[in-house]
Amino acid sequence: MNFRTLDLNLLRVFAAVMVERNVTRAAAQLAMTQPAVSNALRRLREALGDELFVTVPSGVLPTAQADAVWPDVRAALDRLSNALDPQGFDPTRDERSFTMAMADATATVLMPAFVASLAREQARADVRVLPLSSRDPRAQLEHGAADVAVGFFPEVASALAAEGARGMLVLDPLYRCEYVCVMRSQHTLAGAAELTLDDYCAARHVRVNFAGRPRGFVDEALAREGRERRVVLTVNQFSTAARVVHDSDLLTVLPRSFVAASGLAEGLAVRRFPGPLPTIEVGLLWHRRHERDMAQRWLRDTFSAAARSLGIAPTGAASAAPATKIAEGTH
Repeated sequence: MNFRTLDLNLLRVFAAVMVERNVTRAAAQLAMTQPAVSNALRRLREALGDELFVTVPSGVLPTAQADAVWPDVRAALDRLSNALDPQGFDPTRDERSFTMAMADATATVLMPAFVASLAREQARADVRVLPLSSRDPRAQLEHGAADVAVGFFPEVASALAAEGARGMLVLDPLYRCEYVCVMRSQHTLAGAAELTLDDYCAARHVRVNFAGRPRGFVDEALAREGRERRVVLTVNQFSTAARVVHDSDLLTVLPRSFVAASGLAEGLAVRRFPGPLPTIEVGLLWHRRHERDMAQRWLRDTFSAAARSLGIAPTGAASAAPATKIAEGTH
């Protein structure tokens, strides 16, 4: 490839397709026709000597070469945009699309307050929420698949603390809560004020695992006590687990804040987990390349203010639970 003769407009098309994973949606974002986007991709493919994208039923997926160059292309385009067009952002006038990644439990708790904030501001923004597939969403942010990620990211927090000022990601704290054991209110174990470890292990359980893995930090905490539980169902959403235990004799572990927001609380009994589990530190994770983007800053500030408006305990307000190693997205 001869970089001196490369049409840099092709990189804007490449960026849009990388984010949207769909040529039609990328064309709409760029205010171009679909054939024009396809032609631009063909020219870029010829320049780079790689297919860049392969067609799938839902749209397109990047090749290894596309994934390799994408972080640098995205960062360069963001820096150029901030340098050449540094004006402020007016949410009542400027249209902007944002993508946020979070688990369904977090979205259930926080999104109603955030949407209310958008309505009060009469903001013209539109927001798309993607599910988390693990507790480490750094790749989603680095590749531009999401603008921010919201959730409990213990391994990321440890990595960022080790990196210090060298890190390219920032984790802003939002609130703290705890994991609790949940069952239907008519469950035989709901009659006791306190759930014992023996009764917990003797029961049958639903595990929540974002990626469908068969083991998580609850299982690891039990193993350290020489115990294990009988898991009969693994799901990838907290809402599914809550509905299942509401209508069965299974137990599950959920964030306490989600139970109250689930719409099922009246039919559920909540008990402290009979052993040590980590405190949930919910934070907002973002990439430093967005530091000077006023629209991105507005998104983060507005979302953080919406979280504070709920009155959930801020990070640092509760005592820390004993530390445990946490598997990705598994409970």
